[in-house]
Amino acid sequence: MNKRIFKHENVDLGYEDLVAETSSSGRKYAAPNGVRYPSVTTVLSILNEEFIQRWRARVGEEEANKVSHRASTRGTAVHDCIEKYLDNNEDYAKEYLPNIIDNFNAIKPVLDERIGTIYLQEAALYSEHLGLAGRVDCVGEFDGVLSIIDFKTSKKIKKKEWITNYFIQEAAYAIMWEERTGTPIVNLVTIITVDNEAPQVFVEHRDNWVPKLLETINEYKRRKIFRD
Repeated sequence: MNKRIFKHENVDLGYEDLVAETSSSGRKYAAPNGVRYPSVTTVLSILNEEFIQRWRARVGEEEANKVSHRASTRGTAVHDCIEKYLDNNEDYAKEYLPNIIDNFNAIKPVLDERIGTIYLQEAALYSEHLGLAGRVDCVGEFDGVLSIIDFKTSKKIKKKEWITNYFIQEAAYAIMWEERTGTPIVNLVTIITVDNEAPQVFVEHRDNWVPKLLETINEYKRRKIFRD
């Protein structure tokens, strides 16, 4: 299998990593300033909270847990394979089941043809302004433009209106990146591997999603105060 070599340029964030803590209320990251920030996925989970509760009630807790576990395990494996490939690891395809390799092979042409220099992979970021933290999949050039790049997996084709939380999440990462590095990013890229289909690629502008991000953060804070 042909293997492209990706160029990497190191970025100094001022810290090695952020320690994450997970509890029943979600995930928090301990930042160098001593503050424990909620993860962006924890905050955005309120957008799907009612839908997930109805789905769990419909299929039952046991089945819901099985489905969630399968999806999480598959998504993690595909992410790991992509990360190794972009990191120029020659053994990127080893130790994965055939369905994972199929997902990767479908997305490989997008990686080879459209991703340029890579600056971060699976890196923890945080924003004092937003009061959020999180772990971005990739910061790099996409079609020659510096971008937040997020990798997702799906069993079926996604409509844009179903995945707006992806774009909101990526907008948060873009703000975190700019706060940590001083370099703005406005290009948000979502690449979705879909079973037995060509991958989907969505390219969005950060500023289209910042208002909804801020609205969701405020609603999260309101609910947290109410629950506490």
